[in-house]
Amino acid sequence: MPDPLVSVIMPIRNEEAFIRRSLGAVLAQDYPHMEVLVADGMSTDDTRAIIAELGADSPIPVRVIDNPQHIVPTGFNVALREARGDVIVRVDGHTLIEPDYVRACVEALQRTGADNVGGRMDPVGMTPFGRAVALATTSPFGVGGARFHYSQREEWVDTVYMGAWPRRVFDRLGGFDERFVRNQDDEFNYRLRAAGGQILLSPRIRSTYYNRGSLAALARQYYQYGYYKVLVMRKHPAQMRPRQFAPPLFVAGLVGGGLAGLFSRVLRALWLAGSAIYLAGNLAASVLAARRDPPVLPLVPVAFATLHLSYGAGFLVGLIAHGSR
Repeated sequence: MPDPLVSVIMPIRNEEAFIRRSLGAVLAQDYPHMEVLVADGMSTDDTRAIIAELGADSPIPVRVIDNPQHIVPTGFNVALREARGDVIVRVDGHTLIEPDYVRACVEALQRTGADNVGGRMDPVGMTPFGRAVALATTSPFGVGGARFHYSQREEWVDTVYMGAWPRRVFDRLGGFDERFVRNQDDEFNYRLRAAGGQILLSPRIRSTYYNRGSLAALARQYYQYGYYKVLVMRKHPAQMRPRQFAPPLFVAGLVGGGLAGLFSRVLRALWLAGSAIYLAGNLAASVLAARRDPPVLPLVPVAFATLHLSYGAGFLVGLIAHGSR
């Protein structure tokens, strides 16, 4: 069987600091039968110039597709309409894929008949806090049951990082829902599974993700994840799992319990007990996680708390903004 043509789609914006590495890793693949479509959200830095430079030196065709709406789902969809490949592979601008990444995706699709395949999200931090975030986001305490953050084995899952699909999947289901600034892959994968599709996580599909390096950037990211999760819930209520309600319940209890504790000694005691239990669990999980990078141990509890509080707060605000609709 001849190798299928693969279209690699990269939705990006203002990535001059990283696009040389991320696009460079795509162009260094050991799978030559491919094209690259960079959906650029009208970058205002030198991103396009760097893409043009890399593309001029590459035997793999590189096309830049305008994405005036700036966000990932619109960029992915506009590039998808231009893609010629039988297999569609998404690569993010802050990710370095291994040289055999595309080949591993194609092999997994052909071997298993899956409708979407992907690998683990293996994060790397470039600052001390970024290293703590990398530890927190590969811990079940930090990210719950999202298997692609830490699984070491090949298995069928609900969702994967980035993704690689046979083109027929999009012909049948359409593209990403452009209402979702975040969680668009989560929503699409639910539609895929609801239509009888299967999603495979394979550790043979390897990449490295350079995560947020500051507390403020991490908080913004996970606030948006929580906020847009409400939109996913509105569209697909059955998609929700109990673990996904834990952060908003925690934030609601923390704020509501703290206020109620001002007026009730019993409620204050319960609030203090609950807070102590969370802190103990956070510290225990931090010690376990930091065994891989002991110098950043003091920052890991902060990273865990930022994940939980930001996601929970975003979810609650999303409920207020969209829940009644």
